[in-house]
Amino acid sequence: MARPALTADVAVVGAGPAGTAAAITLARLGRTVLLIDKATFPRDKCCGDGLTTAALRLLEDLGLDPASVPSWEPVSEAVVAVPSGRKVLLPLPTGSSQFAASARRADLDDALVALAAAAGAEMVEGRAVVGASGTDDGAAVGLDLDDGRRVRTHYVIAADGMWSPVRKALGLGQAGYLGDWQAGRQYFAAVGPRARQLWVWFEPDMLPGYAWSFPLPGGMANVGYGVVRRPGQSLGELKGQRIDLMARPHIAQVLGPDAVPVGTWKAWPIPAGIGATVLSGLGGRVLFAGDAARACDPMTGEGIAQAMETAELAARAIAAAGPYQPEAAARRYQRQVRWGLALDDRLARDLSKVLAHRRGATGALRIVDNGPWFRRHFARWMFEDYPRAVLVTPHRWRRDVFKRPGAFLASPAPLVGPRTKSETTLIPHV
Repeated sequence: MARPALTADVAVVGAGPAGTAAAITLARLGRTVLLIDKATFPRDKCCGDGLTTAALRLLEDLGLDPASVPSWEPVSEAVVAVPSGRKVLLPLPTGSSQFAASARRADLDDALVALAAAAGAEMVEGRAVVGASGTDDGAAVGLDLDDGRRVRTHYVIAADGMWSPVRKALGLGQAGYLGDWQAGRQYFAAVGPRARQLWVWFEPDMLPGYAWSFPLPGGMANVGYGVVRRPGQSLGELKGQRIDLMARPHIAQVLGPDAVPVGTWKAWPIPAGIGATVLSGLGGRVLFAGDAARACDPMTGEGIAQAMETAELAARAIAAAGPYQPEAAARRYQRQVRWGLALDDRLARDLSKVLAHRRGATGALRIVDNGPWFRRHFARWMFEDYPRAVLVTPHRWRRDVFKRPGAFLASPAPLVGPRTKSETTLIPHV
């Protein structure tokens, strides 16, 4: 006997930061939401575990309480080292707000899933999407789950990763695409006191990539690297591209003599190129967000802030368009991405070319080390305190753009209902 179909205003596929941000936003706007993920939470996720200022502000807007994330670790300063051996300490603003933090993705994503459920989204865990198609009347999307159930929904936000099953099912995937970066990470325990800082090493053999050590509570650290993928590399080569960072004395010295690896080493690809990918399908009924939209920063590989931003833009575009104007939803979403994140992507890509050479990386750090003003503002720029291309996007200007406080100034209680009454009454229900 066939199992009953599931219905919702919007189905969100993928329950990482992008998917949960979309689900929370739509649920608070009064929409019925299905949040679907092939995993059962909590689950581990390959990531550097770093959270920039932009990511922190978006998490705060969603109502996340840092106390709900057991591995949450605020970061107050970073150390950047270049191939010449030069190191610069970059202090982040001090005070009662946070400008950077680290948190295990297993903990962060689990807290976001709980927040989405509290906002009213219905969670479908442990179920993969194996098919997607438009309905005959063009008024909805059908998703096939691996347990035989079918989902009928007006819209789909596909936040299902770089190899998006939804994108593939719609024939919108790019054959042979393996990402733009390759990253790997290993957790370490019993790290030394120097590893309580956030470290970035621009290693000669990794440029424009880098190695990192991000602090976590309890004497732990996330230690890894990100490198630009070489043309022609196979998936097998990428998975096996492990770099032993402890074999590098300057990195081992920071981690300390007692540092020991825990858990397994993991690698993952990073998609960066939101300005050159298809962002919608089925006439606007499907919008892609996060890694499925290749939203990662091409200079740093950071993707959490970008994932949440694309997801919220997609969610609000859907809510504004209503159920019968999918083309309007797609146009609005694509326009906002084109005049925001896509410009940030282009600037970051150009700057990455400077860091691709030893002389460029060393020269850049020499400029940064010219004085406290340069170090302070470079730290805020590096940690995405404001958009990369803010100077050429006047529509994103605001009076305090260069001196905003960080996030979690007062750590308010998580929101579980609509933000304001007007948001639920003025935007058409889907």
